[in-house]
Parts: sequence; structure tokens; C-alpha cells
Amino acid sequence: MNDIDKFKAALDRSERIVGFTGAGISTESGIPDYRSQGGIWDKFQPVYLDEFLADEDKRLLYWQRKKALWQGIRDARVSTTHLFFKELYDSNKLLGLITQNIDGLHEKSGLPKEVLVNIHGTNLEVICMQCNDINPAHETLDDLDLDNGAPLCTKCGGLLKPNTISFGQSLVPEDLERAQDLALSCDMMIAAGSTLVVHPAAAFPLLAKQNGALLAIITQSDTPLDNTADFVFHEKLGDFIDRLGN
Repeated sequence: MNDIDKFKAALDRSERIVGFTGAGISTESGIPDYRSQGGIWDKFQPVYLDEFLADEDKRLLYWQRKKALWQGIRDARVSTTHLFFKELYDSNKLLGLITQNIDGLHEKSGLPKEVLVNIHGTNLEVICMQCNDINPAHETLDDLDLDNGAPLCTKCGGLLKPNTISFGQSLVPEDLERAQDLALSCDMMIAAGSTLVVHPAAAFPLLAKQNGALLAIITQSDTPLDNTADFVFHEKLGDFIDRLGN
């Protein structure tokens, strides 16, 4: 039995699977990653939360970046790997999914919000920093005009920001708790498209493994958990999903 057949057999046996996804799952949908050469961090200067709150010029810089990226995010289509996790959910095998991505593609695949832990937030929502009102991002970004400054909340006049975790912003404690509960409750975790180096999010696959779950890693690059995992497949996710279906 080769490795992929062993993985298929483990997949069939598992009843409480948790997905863990990173940028690699979305690059196949046309969403650029952040860390590779030529990625977003090479093109845009990061704006920290305290700068966003205190400096209108920094707010405009932040919103210019979001506006530049919005059409690609809005129009991106789910990949075969997104649909793979949706099929696990439809088969009553997917307990939940933790994602580092902020592109909303898991939602687009049909996974319900209560199954997802968007550990770094989502670009599909805009939140008011004052009254915490949340609205769909397209209402702000589709026709965003920055000539008159950064957008403000129509209810209270507070600063609007995409509902994502910015540099210098703490992760949401409730999301961390939900992710930890999933890691401790699963019998298999599938980490797809993540380098597993960004913490604290990357700690959840290890936590699952330490708690007795099987750990499968599917990504093109090496990860710190390769020697710990039960299954490691270094290949493009789309190619792997195609092989899995054969």
C-alpha cells in the first residue's frame, strides 16, 4: 500500500477531521501569498494597528492596498482543495476548519460560518472600530472613493476597517479557544497549504498530534512538523487532490 492509499484508508476511518489551511490553498484560486518573493509584502508597506488608528495618511495607505486587492478577492473562485474540505463536511466527517487565510474562499465553498475559525479574520466583512457594527465588505469596497479620506461608519462615524487581524493587533481570544477545542477534539488534522511557521496558529496541528490525532501535511515546502506528522505530501494541492480522487 503506497502513502496515498494509506492516507485514503485513514481518511475513511476518521470521523472527526479538522482542516487547517494556509496561503497555499488559495494561490491556486489566484490569491497571491504574502511571504514569497514578489508577494504582497514586497509590494505594500505593512500598516500597524496603532498607525491605522492614529494617522489618516496610514489609514489611506491601508485602504489603498485593500482596494487594490479587492477585485481579485471578490472574484476569486474556490479551488478543488476548498471543495475537498466541503465534501468532508457533507460526509459528516469535518468537525471544523481553522484557516490562516482572510480571503473568504472557505465560505464561498459552502462551509457554514459556525464550522470555520478565521484565525486572522476575513476580508469579506468590514467592522467599525468604535461601535463594532459588521457589514459585508462589498458594501464599502465595491465603490470605494478615497478622495475624501478613509471610510467612516454610517451609524456612529467611527473608523471602518476590514475585519482582519492587522499587524500589532491581538488575535480574538474566542477564536483561539475554538481552534484549541477543535485541535483537542479531532481524530485527524489535515494541514493544507501552510508552512506551519506563523504562531500561535501553527501550534494547533502539533497540539492535535500530541493529543493522539493523526496529522497529515500537504504543502509544497518543508515544514517544522514534517518529522512529526503521520503523512507528508510535498506537492501542489491541486495535484494531490487529483491523485486522491483516482
